[in-house]
Amino acid sequence: MSFVGFVVNESYDLVVLAAGIGSRFGGLKQVQPVGPHGELIIEYSVHDALRAGFNRLVLVIRKDIEADFRATIGRRLEARMDVSYVFQETGAGRVKPWGTGQAVLAARDAVCRPFAVINADDFYGASGYAALAAHFAASPGYALVGYPLRQTLSEFGTVSRGLCATDAQGRLQSITEITKIAKQGASAKYTEADGLVHLLSGDEIVSMNFWGFTPAVFAQLEKLFAEFQAKHAGDPKAEFYLPTAVSTLNERKAAEVALLKSGDAWFGITYKEDLGFSQEAIKALIAAGKYPARLWG
Repeated sequence: MSFVGFVVNESYDLVVLAAGIGSRFGGLKQVQPVGPHGELIIEYSVHDALRAGFNRLVLVIRKDIEADFRATIGRRLEARMDVSYVFQETGAGRVKPWGTGQAVLAARDAVCRPFAVINADDFYGASGYAALAAHFAASPGYALVGYPLRQTLSEFGTVSRGLCATDAQGRLQSITEITKIAKQGASAKYTEADGLVHLLSGDEIVSMNFWGFTPAVFAQLEKLFAEFQAKHAGDPKAEFYLPTAVSTLNERKAAEVALLKSGDAWFGITYKEDLGFSQEAIKALIAAGKYPARLWG
């Protein structure tokens, strides 16, 4: 299989995390159209992933949104590639699911080859999928596709980002979660709980939850999740975050993670105001010839 700008020799899975509640947005973000013909962000992700060789889709959703999700999103994607649905359960006494680490673990029985993990409501650009496919073709190891911080900030409020640290060989060593990051021109700043303000250049590489794994990760996540539940069983708000889990694997020398860098634009829908920005960003990419005006022709 080949596409303009891509040569695809292998096939991989794409796991999309779509069980989020969207509390800051105020509704189901995944169904908001961003393209000129009503295309959703997830459709652009599938379009880019297909070109890079990710030809099977695993959607991680909540059981309570299954009917609406299949009707509004699933039917569109099922026409493009093989689609499986898996469910992230909240557990007794919880309103929210256990977090992104548990979401990936929910896909365990549906995945049997190298796979990418992305968020349903984030636009990542095509180059990240191509870089990850090239990584898989050369190595069976894990990888993270990172983005310069300035490409990931919102004009409409503060965001949380995972700052990436690497070793001398460029492998990911740790991810430090930073909250309340605000855009400040071409740079940024964040404020700690005690009011102390830190400046950031904007060049820092951050995690936007775009990962590459092999099925070996499931047994590792299962063990870490059991440890997490034993420690936080009584906290209904505790979440088992995927970046934290991967950092733990690094610390224990249980995994090596390559840090791949994307220069593409990233954008997502966190606040309601982000929707209009995302629509304008898609228009600009279409005008630049990156995508056809009607995505699927």
